[in-house]
Amino acid sequence: MVAQGKAFVYGNNVDTDVIIPARYLNNSDPAALASHCMEDIDADFVNEVEAGDVIVAGKNFGCGSSREHAPLAIKTAGVSCVIAQTFARIFYRNAINIGLPILECEEAVNEVEKGDELMVDFAAGTITNKTRNKTYQTQPFPPFIQAIIAADGLVGRVKEELS
Repeated sequence: MVAQGKAFVYGNNVDTDVIIPARYLNNSDPAALASHCMEDIDADFVNEVEAGDVIVAGKNFGCGSSREHAPLAIKTAGVSCVIAQTFARIFYRNAINIGLPILECEEAVNEVEKGDELMVDFAAGTITNKTRNKTYQTQPFPPFIQAIIAADGLVGRVKEELS
């Protein structure tokens, strides 16, 4: 699995209330959630994001509440993966469960700038910054997580196993 897109860069402690503000949680439609993704931290995000783009952030990405809406809003907005220095534990699980790839790579986080073109190979665990001609190594997904991501999430993977 490979993803490619431009980087949107954020700092530390990006919480779920900034990813998808609570005032929009009365709607469970993924497209409606995506239309408000990141608006409290980056008002231009929803107008600039394109399918395949990548969010890059610092420590503790996805902290705050345990709502699944946050990774769902990110994924539905078109983001192909999130790269962070670290993730909040529940966000990590929620992201994998809905099929949103996430990777930890401190070196990439420290060097990637907004707009850099990134290519991510999940099986190899490489993040290539095509703008700066630099490649970073991170832990690749184990095969069982690759299967969950490829099936568009845990529910899809279970359905595959049952059929």
